[in-house]
Amino acid sequence: MTATKASATTVKAPRGSRPGAPDHSGAPAAPRRGRRMGMQNLAGWLFSTPFLVIFGLFMLFPIVATLLMSFTDFGARNVTRPLEAEWVGLENYTKLFEDDKFLTALFNTGYFVVVGVPLTIGLGLLVAILLNNGIDRARTFFRVGFYAPVVTTIVAVAIVWRFVLDPSDGMIAGIGAELGFTTPDFLGSETWAMPSLIAMAVWRNMGTVMVLFIAGLQAIPTEVREAARLDGAGAWQELRRITVPLLRPTMLYATVITTIGYLNVFEEPFVMTQGGPSDSTLTVSLDMYREGFNFFHMGYASAMAYVLFVVIMGITVLQLRLMKDNTK
Repeated sequence: MTATKASATTVKAPRGSRPGAPDHSGAPAAPRRGRRMGMQNLAGWLFSTPFLVIFGLFMLFPIVATLLMSFTDFGARNVTRPLEAEWVGLENYTKLFEDDKFLTALFNTGYFVVVGVPLTIGLGLLVAILLNNGIDRARTFFRVGFYAPVVTTIVAVAIVWRFVLDPSDGMIAGIGAELGFTTPDFLGSETWAMPSLIAMAVWRNMGTVMVLFIAGLQAIPTEVREAARLDGAGAWQELRRITVPLLRPTMLYATVITTIGYLNVFEEPFVMTQGGPSDSTLTVSLDMYREGFNFFHMGYASAMAYVLFVVIMGITVLQLRLMKDNTK
């Protein structure tokens, strides 16, 4: 009788439990969970260490070093003795805005951005719409063809464009001769040199914008387009009222990255014109390169770099604020 009562009052252990295991209150298990989280955090830091070391050595340290360098007269003599550079404070920054060459480079860079960005965005959108809606056959072939300049080296691009723009034997000069008019020296003229570089940059970078817009177009629901057509919307109304508003987030991203790239423009003038003629294609990045690596005015070039950084940051923030409300 006693054994029966004892067996009746025995609490059955949960399935899978072990003798001596902690109860479900969680108190004994908390230290183990803490140790497990600690091991996971340690493993995460160990896996991140190679990146952190490389980032610190090749990114963070140069950024901090150039910032400090911009307040000194660091030059070629200080390459082996960097601590002997003289601290000049804001002198490099004040000299920049008294330097006619830098102001010319700043103006040329602004000209490149103001003209080049709208052309790149507009043509990229036009090509994306045509490839997404207007071409049914060989669509992949055309997409690859328009994107090919993006992955082509600047040397190959320069060779092609020098042939196209050559005033005596170039393709445009040949077409002009057949039509009976003389073409200008595009790369040797102060009037035509910068527009020629802008044309080359637009041709080269349009493929990136095109790919972004094609992805955005394919994300637009077909039901929206069909409903607009049923309501009698034409092609222009569909573009204006549906396509462009729904592409505003993509347009914002494309505009920001294109603007940042064009503010840093270096390869086109460096390869094609070396900043000439008469500094008409000199940009901030090219002027910075000359001051730093041709004349070894490292401190002065570092100040240029940070002025350009502030300009890029300011324009990017302005673009985000102006276009952010339209993307909601």
